[in-house]
This record gives sequence, structure tokens and C-alpha cells, in this order.
Amino acid sequence: MTLTHRPEGFAAYVAVTAAYWAFMLSDGALRMLVLLHFHTLGFSPFTLAWLFLLYEFMGVATNLSAGWIAARFGLTSTLYAGLSLQIVALIALSQLSADWAVVTSVIYVMIVQGMSGVAKDLSKMSSKSAVKLLAPEGDGLFRWVAILTGSKNAVKGFGFLLGAALLALIGFTPSVIAMAIVLGAILIGVVAFMPQGLPKGSKSAKFAHVWSKDTRINRLSLARMFLFGARDVWFVVGIPVYFHAVVSDGSNAGDRAAFFMIGSFMALWIIAYGAVQAWAPKLLNAANRDPQEFPVLATFWVGLLTIVVGALAVTALFPGPWLTPVLVAGLMIFGFVFAVNSSLHSYLILAFTKAERVTMDVGFYYMSNAAGRLIGTLLSGLSYQIGGLPLCLATAAAMALASWLSARQLVKVDTGT
Repeated sequence: MTLTHRPEGFAAYVAVTAAYWAFMLSDGALRMLVLLHFHTLGFSPFTLAWLFLLYEFMGVATNLSAGWIAARFGLTSTLYAGLSLQIVALIALSQLSADWAVVTSVIYVMIVQGMSGVAKDLSKMSSKSAVKLLAPEGDGLFRWVAILTGSKNAVKGFGFLLGAALLALIGFTPSVIAMAIVLGAILIGVVAFMPQGLPKGSKSAKFAHVWSKDTRINRLSLARMFLFGARDVWFVVGIPVYFHAVVSDGSNAGDRAAFFMIGSFMALWIIAYGAVQAWAPKLLNAANRDPQEFPVLATFWVGLLTIVVGALAVTALFPGPWLTPVLVAGLMIFGFVFAVNSSLHSYLILAFTKAERVTMDVGFYYMSNAAGRLIGTLLSGLSYQIGGLPLCLATAAAMALASWLSARQLVKVDTGT
């Protein structure tokens, strides 16, 4: 069946994607706002990591149940719930007081970030599942999922820059209030104009069906967990804190300059990452490949990723004025290789699953994704505080190696060897 035979479905896909873009813009901005605001208040790297731990943990819990919720109540329900929860989280964060004790502030922000984590993964699962249901048959699946994932990450990259700019220009509380108002207007528009085309849900869906019995999906999920752990080990706390130490002289003007520099780098990294994801089908000549080649490709590219981040870890052992530009260049190479890996994974999960199980399997897969981010977030603050940048990057290399070992098992399963 071609896309032209289901215009209502396509309109629904466009509406879901647009809402997801709006959500990811706010998600990226919120991450930068929280990270940079509390770093300038004197929070240690390990404490900063704790601010995001519940966000990632709730992603694990949400993805475990989101597939069942969508199968039971419909994809539009999970999308609306995700947007609504993000608005509530933003409003709650605006109530944070500078007079609170550090422990109180940390616990409060953790809870609010946990709510935001639930919101993000409800929205993500809705969008990714829509691709499987609405993409044309044939080679369209890889192309469509690459476009959705790539564009989403480009939008999130702009969110990083937006968050850093808002913090520097208008401050923390006005920023989160403004984002809540804008996201509320978008939610109203989505509810008012959402076309038909997505599944309504089925009462026959059982929670026990969440657990996948497909060995390929389980192996892929394990490789995904370690892959995203390898990124977040340096991405969440380590590199932003390192860059702030390098750029800022401790003054307000120095902090503002650091905010813009860190936000710009993170934004550029994410935007470039998204562009490579969207380009991946052409880069890999996906239309002309045998489907059994893709697990082999996933293994090759994560092996390359391990080499790149391992080389960066060794480089960080020799500090000097040249280290920061080398890190920037190296992390951009990491982003290119990581984007190809991520795009291959996003295609494989949809290729492996069946239409009747898509929300369940996608939810299970993204549970592993969230688990990797959770582990990476914890290790980011811990490794940087214990051993600085070299240990932070070495930990990322170990996670990438674990992903490579998992991907090799996926090849054995898929080829029957």
C-alpha cells in the first residue's frame, strides 16, 4: 500500500511529528536551563547528575508501560498526556525558590525532572510507533524513521541553544514560564486539529505482552542501552562542566559567555547529529542492501565508535591549550559515527517488530534506551568527579565496547550462526 492511499494517516503523522518537534524544543531548552543554572549555584558534578537521574529512571518505567497504554488507549492519548505533563513540569519548576536548602532543591528538581521524563517518552513512543504504521512499504521505512529521528534531534539541538540563551537573557524562572505558555498553546492546537488516522486502542491489549519474546529485539535493546550510555557519560555532565571551567572566569560576564559557548556547542552537536541521522539511508545505500546486512553494519559502526571515544580518552590524559579544540573536533566525529549507529538501530527495531506489536516492542526498546541514559547520567557525574575528563571519556569507551559486544550477538542471532 502506498502513502497516497492513506491521506488521513499521513496527516496524523504530520500532526504527531509537529507536536513532537515542539516538545523536543522545550525538552532540550529545559535540560540546558537546569544544568547551567544549578552549576552556577555551586552544585558538584555528581549532584548535577542526580538532578537528571529520576528523569532517566522514569523514562525506563514509562517506556515499559507506554507501549501497553498506547495499545490499550490509542496513540493520540499518549501524545496528549506527554505534552500535558511537560507543561505541568515547567510550571512546577517555576516555583523553585532560591531560599530552599540544597537537599530540598535537589529533591524537588528531581521530582519535576521525573515528570518531564515521563512526558518525553510518552511523546517519543507515539511518534516512533506512527512511523511503522504509516510508512509506505519497501525501502520507505528506513527513510521515514531517519527523517523523523533526524529532524527531532535537530530541533532538540536548537532547544539547547534556546535554553542557554534564555538563561543568559531573562533568567531561569521567566524562561520556564514562557516555555509552559508556548507549549500550552501548541497542545490546544494539536487537540483541536488532530486528524484521523492513528489507532484508537484495544481493550484486549495485556500488560504481559510488553515483554518481547524476539531474541533479535532483546539483543538490539541491549546494544541500544550501552550505545546511549556511551554518549551520556560525557554528554550530560562531564563535557558541559569541563567547558564551563575552561571558558568562564567566575564573573557574571564570564558565566554568560560560557552559557552561550556551551549551548552553542551542544546545539551544533545535536543538530549535526540529527542531520547525519536523516542522511544515513543515502550514506549506507540502504535502498540497495539486503536486510540481513543491517545488523552487520550496526556492529561495524559501533566498533568504529569505540575506537573514536577511546582515542579521545587517551588524548585527555595530556592536558594543554590544544586539548579543547581537539575535544571539540573529536566529539563531532563521535557524533557522526554515533548518529549512523542510532539511525541503524531505529530502523532495525521497526524492521524486526510486527504491526500488531509495534507499540509494545518500541516501548520495550526505548525502555532500554532510557536505561542507557540513566546509567550514563549517573556515571557522567561520578566519573568526572572521581577522575576528571580522562575517566569520563574512558567510561564512555567501555560502554561503547559493551554495545559492540551486544551487536555482535545480534548478528549471530539474525544470521542463525
